[in-house]
Amino acid sequence: MKTVNSKDGTPIAYDESGQGSALILVGGAMGFRKFSGAVELSGLLSKYFTVINFDRRGRGDSGDAGNYAVSREIEDIAALVKAVGGSAYLYGMSSGAALSLAAAAEISGIKKLVLYEPPFVGVDKTAHQPPADHKQQLEALIRQDRRGDAIKFFITKVMGAPAFLVWVMRLLPFWKKLKAVAHTLPYDMAIMGDFSLPEPLAKSVKIPTLVLGGEKSPVVLRKAVEYTAKAMPNAKSHLLAKQSHNVSMKVLAPAMIEFLIK
Repeated sequence: MKTVNSKDGTPIAYDESGQGSALILVGGAMGFRKFSGAVELSGLLSKYFTVINFDRRGRGDSGDAGNYAVSREIEDIAALVKAVGGSAYLYGMSSGAALSLAAAAEISGIKKLVLYEPPFVGVDKTAHQPPADHKQQLEALIRQDRRGDAIKFFITKVMGAPAFLVWVMRLLPFWKKLKAVAHTLPYDMAIMGDFSLPEPLAKSVKIPTLVLGGEKSPVVLRKAVEYTAKAMPNAKSHLLAKQSHNVSMKVLAPAMIEFLIK
């Protein structure tokens, strides 16, 4: 494990593996660097890149600060870019994709961008929409130390998944790990805002970008993939066969490699 201090002094922990051009992986809601998917993806990509798999602030071995702001997370990514020599590719998953888009608009050292299903569900108002006060409700649950209830609220009310999924997840070993980072859910809600597509921001990102999604994902996420790419001046979209939001890293990695090493 390595650490780098962000602009506000917060230590950001990361693992570095492989060789070649740097590639920074940005996890989504409740994602952390030791999550099995992140570890697997790092291993698959490290044959081609120097992979930076990091804990977003408030998670794992990274520090945190009192007053959260999306700009602080962008500064965290900027610190990582600086630590690897000033330039890097950037990959973001789900709300981490939305964060990566915002970071690419501000950090000049990002050479290419890969986004997986940024959840801009506002592109289709007929689909499930998170409650308008989702961030406030999550913050209240966290203040009451009701972390399990916060996860349930996020999965059912924000994501729109069925309640039985939470029941199943509670029985699995990683439930405890999710509860450990549940307090960061309001951070991702701050990133997503009202879950609409930030078209002016997307239009400002001119670097080559690949927006990926799964053919088996809900229609609204597939639309978000398409509309995000269309809003960006130098982007293309692609849906991976037989994949959903819970994408197979063995399918995701080759698509990323093909795009990034062209």
